[in-house]
Amino acid sequence: MSEAGAKEELPATSAPFRAVAGTLYVVATPLGNLRDVTLRALDILGSADVIAAEDTRITARLLARYGITTRVLALHAHNEAQRSGDVVARLARGESVALVSDAGTPAISDPGARVVHAARAGGHPVVPIPGASAATAAVSVAGVSAGAFVFVGFLPTQAKARRTLLANLALLPAALVVYEAPHRVRATLGELAQALGPARMLVIARELTKTFETIAAMPLGEAAEWVAADPQRERGEFVLVVDRAAAADRDAPDGDAEAECARWLPALLRELSPARAARVAAAVTGAPRAAVYRQALQAKPARTED
Repeated sequence: MSEAGAKEELPATSAPFRAVAGTLYVVATPLGNLRDVTLRALDILGSADVIAAEDTRITARLLARYGITTRVLALHAHNEAQRSGDVVARLARGESVALVSDAGTPAISDPGARVVHAARAGGHPVVPIPGASAATAAVSVAGVSAGAFVFVGFLPTQAKARRTLLANLALLPAALVVYEAPHRVRATLGELAQALGPARMLVIARELTKTFETIAAMPLGEAAEWVAADPQRERGEFVLVVDRAAAADRDAPDGDAEAECARWLPALLRELSPARAARVAAAVTGAPRAAVYRQALQAKPARTED
């Protein structure tokens, strides 16, 4: 929506908002700095019948800071299925419910999507109360050259699923936004460098809006070493913003990778289609899959039959 369009839709009054009966509100809360909460979020949190929170202790600190006494119930990854039914039942009784996560916007790499789906399926209004988001905060200070970004969130925990996902993401002409926890960040940075290429630019956004906020830019291939150089750099929550590959990197493999592809492709093409052969060769050599696929089409021999 354009700024002009947004201005046309501003309400004529600045009076506080009040939660409406039978409505689920998805409320963004601060990433760390409690002053980053919006006025409308405070209105809804203060007037809702109940707040469904990922961690009631974290939410209690925010509520205490602003003198909000609304009842809070726990809704987290381990009880979301059961709590979804409870929330829908409350909405059906005419209660208003505010959904919050520990930090940022719920249902984005946090619990909440199941509740939202259940509420909408039950015919209840679901209203966003926008505000803080770690992904958009990190992208806003990354200065990426890509005109678009893809929100990846947390990578799959299984190694094969991670490799497959990263191989597909490597082909996109977009920046990638990845969330990561401190105990896995170095390993993830190594995998990103291997899958996407060490030359791609990375911005590490750590502990956004908090006391020890860190925002650093570097080539992806240097990132794991940069984190390892200082124990403090491995603490907190991370947003990793990887810019798109440079045009030259997207269009053709470097000399070493091209030579490796030339060595692998003849054998692969005897058993696999060009697309599958290119996928394997690109994974082995680190060359861009699109360029390897063009090589495969040019070199395609007749496949042998069993």
